[in-house]
Amino acid sequence: MSLDHESLEQLSKRVQVGGAERYHAANAAKGKLFARDRIALLVDQGSFVEDGRYANAQAEGLPADGVITGVAEVDGRRICLMANDSTVKAGSWGARTVEKIIRIIERAYATGVPMVYLVDSAGARITDQVDLFPGRRGAGNIFYNQVRASGSIPQACALFGPSAAGGAYIPAFCDVVAMVEGNASMYLGSDRMVEMVTGEKTTLEAMGGARVHCAESGVGHFLCKTEAEAIETIRRYLSFLPSNWQSAPPVTEAVPAPEVDVAALIPASERQAFDMRKVVRALLDGGEFFEIQALWAREVTVGFGRLDGAPIGVVANNSLHKGGVLFVDSADKATRFVQLCDAFNVPLLFLSDVPGFMVGSAVERQGIIRHGAKMITAISEATVPKICVVVRKAYGAGLYAMAGPGFAPDATIALPTAKIAVMGAEAAVNAVYANKIAALPDDEARAAFVADKRAEYERDIDIVRLASELVVDTIVEPSALRAELVIRFAAAAGKDRHFSRRRHGVTPV
Repeated sequence: MSLDHESLEQLSKRVQVGGAERYHAANAAKGKLFARDRIALLVDQGSFVEDGRYANAQAEGLPADGVITGVAEVDGRRICLMANDSTVKAGSWGARTVEKIIRIIERAYATGVPMVYLVDSAGARITDQVDLFPGRRGAGNIFYNQVRASGSIPQACALFGPSAAGGAYIPAFCDVVAMVEGNASMYLGSDRMVEMVTGEKTTLEAMGGARVHCAESGVGHFLCKTEAEAIETIRRYLSFLPSNWQSAPPVTEAVPAPEVDVAALIPASERQAFDMRKVVRALLDGGEFFEIQALWAREVTVGFGRLDGAPIGVVANNSLHKGGVLFVDSADKATRFVQLCDAFNVPLLFLSDVPGFMVGSAVERQGIIRHGAKMITAISEATVPKICVVVRKAYGAGLYAMAGPGFAPDATIALPTAKIAVMGAEAAVNAVYANKIAALPDDEARAAFVADKRAEYERDIDIVRLASELVVDTIVEPSALRAELVIRFAAAAGKDRHFSRRRHGVTPV
């Protein structure tokens, strides 16, 4: 059947408008934008070219089959994108929805450009399950292509509403997920299904809401108040990364760091907690630090910044939370971020102030050894330029996890406050001399003995001695650290990225 101009115009308008007005009104009442308006906020004006515009055009009430896909530009750089239209059957998936998503991921991977997912979907249409679920071009092929593209191209997700059942894996396979508080959720089974299967009474917000995933589960990376904030977060994320694994990250004009007395930010006593993020900002261009997963596993801080205009990734211990000790979640958080930076050629800066990994029966049952091994594996495998700065302390396996000398850093730099040891002086003296201390006649004798042994231990790990033994490459004043980092990262540029003769390693335990 041929179309006249008027018929084509009407068809185009139906697709452009999306679902019924009542669904638009319901979304607006929740502060939710129409999918095409989300795309307009994300991309450069006039750059979007739509794919599969008339999918399922002969079906009633299924414009574009509930998903918009295509190619556009963000800050002048090409991307591919998909956006669920939640005014069309709650953004649920049909067979053509799935095909469109698969095609656009394949295109992003084939052309080497970032893939952005604007997600707001109730999941698969159960009535269409035979068409969309089990086959070679079924929903599983979406995830296969996401995994294939992982580390080859950046993949970022802004989550505005539900991401239900199998659809929850689209965000899970992305590098980062920005979630809008109050509306966004991820869950494998709805609250009704959970009650039916397990007897547990819960709510979608309590089980899979944005704050739960950004602060407790670690599945979400950014907790955003509005959709505009989520979209801007994705734009900013992409600004630090190249278009693909074979390209260099985009360099901008250098901006001076803020005029801050770095030394004043670092307490001399290792027992006194401080916010390492203040040190991070004092080192970076313009004091701008794009922190990732700021609400989860806060004892370690990760994120992007720029040093002399060039992007770097930062991994820093933060004693303000749990003393900076590494736990299961913080090890996972650091592991994934290191792998992200290494995949996309972003140099890594490690700022160490770590007592080590947590000990005790609770963390052993959680698998602290397994998770710590994964972090140390990621540090070992990272071949981008990496520099370790010992800010105050690097004790035990914490030194290893923070890219210490044994892990091929391009430099190990110490501040005058730095200490490197198997453990802190107090723990070491107690471990070696516990019986002797207990046998001393009184508290005064015990205190004198411990003080003497502590002083002996401190002399043994003196930072100048460690520099003379080539454990650290240099000792610098905090005020000179930024300049030292700029020079050393520049010297490490273009390094050999080969690591090992193999296809890939085996994930530790």
